[in-house]
Amino acid sequence: MRSFVSTFVATAVMGAALAGATLPARADTDIKFALDWKFEGPSAPYFVAIDKGFYKAEGLNVTIDTGPGSVAGIARVAAGTYPLGFFDINSLVKFRDQNPDKGVKAVLMVYDKPPFSIVTLVKTGISKPKDLEGKVLGAPAPDGAFAQWKAFVKENGIDAEKVKIENVGFPVREPMLADGKVDAITGFSFSSYFNLLQKGLKPEDIKVMLMADYGLVLYGNAVIVNDEFAKANPKAVAGFVRATIKGIQYTVANPEDAIKSVMKRNETGDEKIELARLKMAIKDNIATEWVSANGIGGIDRSRMDKSVDQIAVTYDFKNKQPVAMDIFTEEFLPPAAERKLK
Repeated sequence: MRSFVSTFVATAVMGAALAGATLPARADTDIKFALDWKFEGPSAPYFVAIDKGFYKAEGLNVTIDTGPGSVAGIARVAAGTYPLGFFDINSLVKFRDQNPDKGVKAVLMVYDKPPFSIVTLVKTGISKPKDLEGKVLGAPAPDGAFAQWKAFVKENGIDAEKVKIENVGFPVREPMLADGKVDAITGFSFSSYFNLLQKGLKPEDIKVMLMADYGLVLYGNAVIVNDEFAKANPKAVAGFVRATIKGIQYTVANPEDAIKSVMKRNETGDEKIELARLKMAIKDNIATEWVSANGIGGIDRSRMDKSVDQIAVTYDFKNKQPVAMDIFTEEFLPPAAERKLK
């Protein structure tokens, strides 16, 4: 009997082992991630995280798509078309107020200092915000930078009645400025500046006024997540955040190598311009003094609350004005020591 039992157990164990050997490995979680715009220099961290295997190490199979702008794409995440995306947190505040039944929240701050800017040409004579009075400002209606116009006006004592706003499309914004059809434009600094260079202007011809240097305490783009997806897949979200931070750290330390991950996917782009665009974003928006001290991805709650107060200048809340942690959650962030710039 003992021999029969031993043989039976051994056979069962061997059978289980053979069955385990034939089972497929654990499948990676598929994640579709939406950028705010095109595959340009500042998108390098996400492609680096793919190419260096950072997402793969977290059990994630990440695909990345271009986006329609820093505002419009938020609805894609809210609808679940993309569980995660990269969009303007200020626009997210407004979206949540307008759509209280659609859960979306920020989980990783990327642009500690937003690239919102007024861009003009030196020949216009506009060197400070007040100089916009009597001028024509070209601004796409859905532009994330233009969304901050009223707050910018208030902080700088501009008489808005003296500034003519012309609604222009994204594709013609910089060409209209270069051709003198408008005197200034709103836009992301690292987009408009390099688009103007590609139009044949020289660096000394261009004047960029970052709104953050003129009174705005707003944050910029963040990684946002669909609430239902986050509740169902907390480990995947935490893994995505952790891997993206590694991508940012690598990109900040090695921009010349990181840009190659973008150019593999943007064969018509100019690598020299995209590298310069990436370095501008790193210097002005990502690797700020606060991030150097506190690490990538988090926020200062007091500053976020103040930024919501500034949003209230440009927007009338239908519901109770939110506080920082209504908009941003730290639950998916790794410890600060793992988020330091390298």
